[in-house]
Amino acid sequence: MFRATEDQEYYELLSPTLLPKASGFLWNENMMIHMNCRGYAVAQFMQPEPAKYSHAPNLEAKTFMQPEQPYYAHHPGRFVYVKDEETGEVFSAPYEPVRCPADRYVFAVGKSRIKWTVVCKDVEIEMSLSLPKEEPIELWRLKVNNLSGRRRKLSVYPYFTVGYMSWMNRSGEYREDLQAIVCSSVTPYQKYQDYDKIKNFRDKTFLLADRAPVSWEVNQEAFEGEGGIVMPSMILEEELSKGDARYETPAAVLQYRLELAAGEEEAYRFMFGPAKDEEEIARIRGGYFLNADECGADGFIAAEWEYDQYIREGRGCIEISTPDPDLDNFVNHWLPRQIYYHGQTNRLTTDPQTRNYLQDHMGMSYIKPKMAREAFLTAMSQQKASGAMPDGIILHADAELKYINQVPHTDHCVWLPICLSTYLDETGDASILDEVVPYADGGEAEPVHRHVDRAMCWLMNDRDERGLNYINQGDWCDPMNMVGYKGKGVSGWLTIATAYAFKVWADICERSGRADQAGEYRTAAEATNETVNRYLWDGEWYARGITDDNVVFGIRTDQEGRIFINPQGWSLLSGAADADKREKLLRAVREQLETPYGVEKLAPSYTAMREDVGRVTQKHPGSAENGAVYNHAVAFYIYALYSVGEKDNAYRLLRKMLPGPDPQDVIQRGQLPIFIPNYYRGAYRQFPRTAGRSSHLFNTGTVPWVYRCLIDGLFGLQGTADGIRIRPQLPAEWSEAKVTREFRGARLRIEMKREAGVREPEVYSEGMKVEDGILRGLQPGTEVRVTVKLPAEG
Repeated sequence: MFRATEDQEYYELLSPTLLPKASGFLWNENMMIHMNCRGYAVAQFMQPEPAKYSHAPNLEAKTFMQPEQPYYAHHPGRFVYVKDEETGEVFSAPYEPVRCPADRYVFAVGKSRIKWTVVCKDVEIEMSLSLPKEEPIELWRLKVNNLSGRRRKLSVYPYFTVGYMSWMNRSGEYREDLQAIVCSSVTPYQKYQDYDKIKNFRDKTFLLADRAPVSWEVNQEAFEGEGGIVMPSMILEEELSKGDARYETPAAVLQYRLELAAGEEEAYRFMFGPAKDEEEIARIRGGYFLNADECGADGFIAAEWEYDQYIREGRGCIEISTPDPDLDNFVNHWLPRQIYYHGQTNRLTTDPQTRNYLQDHMGMSYIKPKMAREAFLTAMSQQKASGAMPDGIILHADAELKYINQVPHTDHCVWLPICLSTYLDETGDASILDEVVPYADGGEAEPVHRHVDRAMCWLMNDRDERGLNYINQGDWCDPMNMVGYKGKGVSGWLTIATAYAFKVWADICERSGRADQAGEYRTAAEATNETVNRYLWDGEWYARGITDDNVVFGIRTDQEGRIFINPQGWSLLSGAADADKREKLLRAVREQLETPYGVEKLAPSYTAMREDVGRVTQKHPGSAENGAVYNHAVAFYIYALYSVGEKDNAYRLLRKMLPGPDPQDVIQRGQLPIFIPNYYRGAYRQFPRTAGRSSHLFNTGTVPWVYRCLIDGLFGLQGTADGIRIRPQLPAEWSEAKVTREFRGARLRIEMKREAGVREPEVYSEGMKVEDGILRGLQPGTEVRVTVKLPAEG
C-alpha cells in the first residue's frame, strides 16, 4: 500500500484512508506548502513574516507550525468535484470532501512535485502540484480522462479554499479580463503606525486559469448551501451562479463542462497564490500562461523545470547501497532534501532560534558549504562582546525576536564549536577562523576564533559556585522554563554539553596552531566532567538538572521524569562517563527509554504540572518534549553511541527513526518514510495506543545530526584537516555496503566488505593500502576507488 517507485523519484501511497495524515511538502525561497494525501493543505509565504493566502474558517492566530496538525471538513484544501451530468453522480479528488471510495488511488510525493491519480466511476483524475523557484505561487495541473468506453458528459469544479481572510475587509469576484477569481482583504491592525507596514502586503488571493470556465462561484456559503462542503447544493444545479462575496467568506470555485469520447482527455492548468493588486495578477498571468519561448514552452512549463533544477541543487554528498533498500531510498533521496529545506529557507522565519540556525547550517556544510560559512559569520556578527549569543538570529531589517526567542535560554554558545567543527571537517576551510567579524554591541571586530573563545568563556563564567551551568528559563529544551528563573537553577545537560564543546574547540585550536589555548580548554573540559560526576551522577544515570530550590531532578526517586536521554548521550561525547558508568547508563536507557519507535526524551512522562520544572510537564504525556520520541535528542544519542563504538546499538536506533519496513509500523506512525518528523508519540509504557504516531512536522534539527551519524559513524567517512578518515561502523548484520562520497570536489567510490581473516579494518585506495586509513591529497575533479576490508565477525 506504500512503495518507492522503480526510478526512486516518487514515494507512493495507494489508499487515502490507510494513512489519512500522510503528506509531502514543497517549498521555494518565499513559501512552503504541506499537502495532505486527501487534499488538505497548510501553506504560508513571507512578506517578510509568514502569512497565509488560504485561510481557515475563522481568523487564525499567527504562530509557528504546529505538530500533529488536525484536519477538519473546512480545513484549507485543494479539491476537484466531478459530476456526471447524465446520472447526477458526484465524487471528488483527491479524496475529500465527498470521500467517495476510489477504484484506484495513488498519492505520489516527489522531490519537486506532488501528484495524485484517482479513478472513480470510470473517470480518471490526475492532479499535480509544483512551485516556481522564487514566487509564492502554486502551479497546478489537472487532467480528466474518460475510461468508461462510452461518451461522457461531465462537469468539473476545481475548488480552492480562500477562507476567512480578515475581519476588517474581505470580498471576492471573478475577473473575466484576468480569467481569474480575485479575493481581496486588508490585514487587520489597530495602531495607525502599523498602516505603513501593511499597506504593501499581498492581501489578495487569486486563482488563475489557463482556460475560461463556463461559470464560477466566489461565495462559499452560497456554493455549499444546505448540502455543505461534502455535497454542495450548487453543484447539483446545472450551472454555478456566478456569485461574488461582499464581506462574506470567499471561495475560488470554477466550473468546466466536458463532453468526452471514450478514452478522450482534457487538461487544465491553474495558479493559486497571493498578490498585492490586480496589476501583479496580470503580470503573473502574462508571464506564466501567455509568453512562450522559442521552443513553444510558456512560463508555466519553464517554472516547473527551473524548480526541479533548484531542488536538485540540494542533493547530498553520499549515495549508498546497503542490505537495507528502504534506508538507501531515504538517504539517497529524501534526507538531503530535508536538510536543504532547512538551510535554504531558515524554516521560513525571519528570526530562527540561534541553536536551530547553527545546526541547520551545520547540515548545509554537506550541501552548500558557502552558504553555511556565511550563516556562521552572520550568527557571530550578532554575538555580544561578552561572548553571549542571542536567543534568535535576525535575518531581515524589519524582523524582531518573537515567540520563544523572547524567553532567555542559556545553551546558544555551546553550538558554535560543535557546528563549526562539521564545517571544518567537510571543507578544510580553516580560513573561516581568521575571518574578522564585529560584535553586535560595538567594540573592536575580532577573528572568528576569538568569537568562539568568548563564547566558551561565557559558558565558563555563567555557572554557580559548584561549577554547574545556569539554565535561566531554558536550555536546548525550550519549555523547561521554571527550573532556574529565580537565577539559581542549573542544567545538567548544558554542563555536560559545555564539557563536550570545550573538547571540540580544543581540537580545533590545536589544529589551527593554538596549542596553549587547546590545553586550557582540555583542562576546562576535564574539570567540568569532574563536577558533573560529583553533583549529577545518580548511581545509574545522570540527572537532568538542579532547581532554584536545590532539588535534583531526573533521578531514581522521581516518580515522573525519572530519566532524561540528553545527559546520558552527551556524557559519552564529553567523556564524563567512564566504562562503568557507560554500561550502567546504556542499560538504563535501554530499559526505561527505548520503545519500538525509538528512544523517549524522558520517562515516565509527566502527567501533571511540576512547578519547579515548568511547562514541559504540562504538555500531554508522550507529546513533544514531555516524553515523545523526540528525534533531535535521539539523533544526539545515536551520534554519541557511534563516538564510543556502540555500532549495533546505534544502527538499531537509527533505523527506528524511519517508519517501516514492517507495514504495521508505518500504519501506526501514519507517515510515509520521506522525512523525519520532529517526534513520534512516546509514553509507550503509559499510553501504548497512541505511541508511535508521527507529529508530521518536518521542521526539526534532527536531520543534520542524522547525516553526521551516517557520515561520521555508520560509514565512517569523516573529513579531517588534510583528508578523509575511513573507519566504518557497519552493523554486524551487514556483510557489505557501497558508498559514493563527494568530498572537497573529489568523488570516492567505496566498497566495504567483510572478509575472513581480516582482524582490523583495512583501507585500500586504487589497490594501495592506506596504513592509517586517512586518504590525503585528494584533488577536485578526480574519482578514486576505495576498498575497505572488514572483519568477518561484526
